[in-house]
Amino acid sequence: MTNEQILAEIREANMTYLMLAQNLIRQNKAEALFRLGMSEESADIIAALSPAQVMRIASTNMLLCRFRVDDDIVWNLLTNHSVTKVDNDATTKLHASILMAGRFAEAV
Repeated sequence: MTNEQILAEIREANMTYLMLAQNLIRQNKAEALFRLGMSEESADIIAALSPAQVMRIASTNMLLCRFRVDDDIVWNLLTNHSVTKVDNDATTKLHASILMAGRFAEAV
């Protein structure tokens, strides 16, 4: 992949992320804050962006979204690759969601 292709992919990811974020925030702000892992202030700014502003921000060469999962426990639950593997996929995803919700609440 060339540098130009990588930058094009970043711009596309930014546009997709901003459009998704705007839709989620406008539909249900509280749920969007949880799902996106962002502050209320950031959500207010994103919700108020015009289409031209979204396009301008999305065209940056820096990826706007980031992974919220930053520890082995949650990654192991999501991928179900732990030593104490649970065969019930729904249970492991629920456990991961609970852990992430707790971390979101701590950050707020």
